[in-house]
Amino acid sequence: MSGHNKWSSIKHKKAKEDAKRGKVFTKIIREIIIAARDAGGDIETNPALRNAVNKANAENMPKDNIERAIKKGTGELEGVNYESVIYEGYAPGGVAMIIQAVTDNKQRTVAEVRHVLTKHNGSLAEKGSVSWNFTQAGMIMVPKEGNDEDELMMTALDLGADDFSEQDDFFIITTNAKELYNVVNGLEKQGIKIENADLEYLPQNTVPANDTAAQVIKIIEALEELDDVQNVYANFQIDDEILEKVAGE
Repeated sequence: MSGHNKWSSIKHKKAKEDAKRGKVFTKIIREIIIAARDAGGDIETNPALRNAVNKANAENMPKDNIERAIKKGTGELEGVNYESVIYEGYAPGGVAMIIQAVTDNKQRTVAEVRHVLTKHNGSLAEKGSVSWNFTQAGMIMVPKEGNDEDELMMTALDLGADDFSEQDDFFIITTNAKELYNVVNGLEKQGIKIENADLEYLPQNTVPANDTAAQVIKIIEALEELDDVQNVYANFQIDDEILEKVAGE
């Protein structure tokens, strides 16, 4: 799976440096609304909401914005009716993609996604034609600074994590999808700072994409520029050096 964790790390850094804060806020607000709608507005009993609020705080989102989003999710304030949707598609070179979106208008969103794919020589796929190759798993990023690798690994595994690795400035903890927030909660109780925690779609089989790396990264970034698209997951395999070079262009 060479390139996948590297790309996750690169995307995280780029998001932190993103000057278009309004767009970042929009995506996080939608995540807060859906989390609050699905499991209530208490961050102590709703780990998905706590994770979304943590993202908002990391981006210095004003507290009032966060509170309004939670109240819209719980119905205390009137708001837009958002729903989560998944699209499947292909990038150049046969790279399969899972496109995760949150929308109040599915017709608009699918039209925008199809337009981006077509413009960048990709295509929309039938439901199920891509998703079979992906498994949902929890991915937790913990800064290396201030953490002993062996101690953190043992702690994470004791809490129920499935795997432990490192990438750039972070330790990456992988969990079963159902165990993500249990592991997050356990780490937080022990005072371990978590940089990011999310459910992601991990590919079971990858496609070599060194020759089409620039096209693959371009189509993913174009999709993630859409307001409705939250995340794009792809089954590419790109050498780290090539990936860093292409992502930096």
